[in-house]
Amino acid sequence: MLRLAEAVEQLTVRQTAADLELRCFTPEQAADILGKTENWVVEAIRERRIPFTYVGRSPRLTADHIRQIRAEGEVKPSKYAKTAR
Repeated sequence: MLRLAEAVEQLTVRQTAADLELRCFTPEQAADILGKTENWVVEAIRERRIPFTYVGRSPRLTADHIRQIRAEGEVKPSKYAKTAR
């Protein structure tokens, strides 16, 4: 009986990719994922610099929002950049 309880608990803890796609992250959780501070995320939301959504009155970020934020910060090398010798 103990093994069954442990198996059920593991199923509830384990998150699939589909679960993460549907999940909304708090600014604190999003900050951890992005490698930023919670303050940075909250200020960026307040200033409308990053995409987000409201769940009730609370700002939340989806997995897609986090991907967009990462993509917007991407810098590609210039074709005119000097190569290291």
